[in-house]
Amino acid sequence: MNQPSARPVRTRYAPSPTGPQHIGGIRSALFAWLYARRHGGQFILRIEDTDRKRTVPGSVEMILEAFDWLGIDIDEGPREGGAFGPYVQSERLELYQTWAKWLVENGCAYKCFATAEELAEMRKVGGGYDRRYRDISAAATADLEAQGLPYVIRFKMPLTGVTVGEDLIRGEVEFANEQLQDAVLLKSDGYPTYHLAHIVDDYHMRITHVTRAIEWLPSFPLHIQIWNALGWEKPQFAHLPVLLNPNGKGKLSKRKEQFADADGKSVPVLVHEFMEAGYLPAAVLNFLTNIGWNYGDNEEIFSTAQAIERFELKDVNPANSAYPIAKLDWLNSQYIQRADVAALCQLLKPILEQAGFSVDGARLRRVVPLLQVRLKSLHDVVPMAGFFFADWAAFEAPSPEILIQRKMDREGTADILRGSIPLLRQLESFEAEIQHAAMSEYAKATGYKNGQVFGSLRAAVTGQKVSPPTFETMEVLGKEESIRRIELALRSLGNDCA
Repeated sequence: MNQPSARPVRTRYAPSPTGPQHIGGIRSALFAWLYARRHGGQFILRIEDTDRKRTVPGSVEMILEAFDWLGIDIDEGPREGGAFGPYVQSERLELYQTWAKWLVENGCAYKCFATAEELAEMRKVGGGYDRRYRDISAAATADLEAQGLPYVIRFKMPLTGVTVGEDLIRGEVEFANEQLQDAVLLKSDGYPTYHLAHIVDDYHMRITHVTRAIEWLPSFPLHIQIWNALGWEKPQFAHLPVLLNPNGKGKLSKRKEQFADADGKSVPVLVHEFMEAGYLPAAVLNFLTNIGWNYGDNEEIFSTAQAIERFELKDVNPANSAYPIAKLDWLNSQYIQRADVAALCQLLKPILEQAGFSVDGARLRRVVPLLQVRLKSLHDVVPMAGFFFADWAAFEAPSPEILIQRKMDREGTADILRGSIPLLRQLESFEAEIQHAAMSEYAKATGYKNGQVFGSLRAAVTGQKVSPPTFETMEVLGKEESIRRIELALRSLGNDCA
């Protein structure tokens, strides 16, 4: 197993700018960032945009927005700058071309003039590229080049033997060289492939640790051989396990948008979907950190700072992990419960305003403590507490179906509401505790159960089946408004009841 590098730790995340950020890529970035922070190192963002056909305008901005939202700070990158830039590969083409030429001149790579038609014919006969240009003479190569024929530069992979690599998560891995092809390093348009570009960049940016998805493990021997051919000190590698679908079957694909699981639950997969769904970034970070790595002490809730104190790449579980999206809802609710009220108000206010409500800040500060233990998502505030901010004059009494509680009828419900009005009206203090005591005595005296009395009042004043606690809600609404709504509810039950 590789020993920890004596060099200052430098990790990187190097996404292609192909659209919104997938949560799998963010987890790779997160693990690289945690490791850098754990060892007092630096975390670099590099944009790998050499595949021009897949580049989507605005992608870099989406990547930066995702990092900013999650609180993953970047030490060097296209926005931050740094001593080893530029941090966008299309701005480094000359560097890749220089090293591709060096590999050719030193017998480690060669110019390949195979046409698209030739390559298609090779695939037809049951194989890949057959290395037909690997060993042609220098004179033949010069002649083809003089004809103006386009060419790519391919790496000369050893034809026999094995390549052995060290992975921080999986230990020693071994590959038979004969099963690997001579990969393209530089395309005919002068752009490098990933195989060359990331190695040149990692060397020149002094990257010490590379975290990437397990899908890159089959390319690992090729990359080892390129590093060896260049004679450079290799970084240490950690190939991360993939995220599986929530049911544990099949890889969580890089879908373009969220999907519904077998139970019909929405499963977000892009960072902006988490943002739009009302998740707190701290909860999402906690959630992702816990997929494939364990904090220990049977703790599922921990801060990023706590994770940094313990995180090591060698402790990542090599097994693939199901994407436990249901746990995120629980985690998010825990983080909402623990959130500072003032901070939570700032998050909830724009959500209510976007739903069309006019939000009074003072009232919101009274309402938020009533909601915290009930919210799974920030967006739950609208159906649960929107009535606090609706036009009170426009409040309409709920239907009898909402008003009449379980094991109650119309007459009993009307009796409860009718009897509560004078009791509430005579209270000198309308604090929730005072209301609760009075209505508990009322239930005891009339033979109704507390749940029947409290539930009837809740439905009358909120118009909802689910809401914050009854008497705390009525305290916010105030005595006159609460009684007015109870009277409206009585009329909704029928003139004979009112």
